[in-house]
Amino acid sequence: VQLQASGGGLVQAGGSLRLSCAASGRTFSGNNMGWFRQAPGKEREFVASIWWSSGITNYEDSVKGRFTVSRNSAANTMYLNMNSLTPEDTAVYYCAASRTSLARGAPLADYWGQGTLVTVSS
Repeated sequence: VQLQASGGGLVQAGGSLRLSCAASGRTFSGNNMGWFRQAPGKEREFVASIWWSSGITNYEDSVKGRFTVSRNSAANTMYLNMNSLTPEDTAVYYCAASRTSLARGAPLADYWGQGTLVTVSS
């Protein structure tokens, strides 16, 4: 099983980016997939998640209204659309999958993708 994250980069404050997480090796029907981020010197924190089958989403408070998580079942790919980015959003972003809710914390993830760096300049 592989999760391949991509789409990070450098963007100015107020800008937008879209991250992708392509899954291979299995489908994640019935699983929760999501995004975490880790800034330098900080712990990995939950950002957003989506239940693959139902499409029900969950967001960390600071990204509500700015970030949108979605999935394309045919492509076995999850996305994170990030708008109104601020320097506080600068971090390495990781995608993950779990049989339980990822909003409960990083230790519950069963699979991790490699990180993709998002840098927001002021």
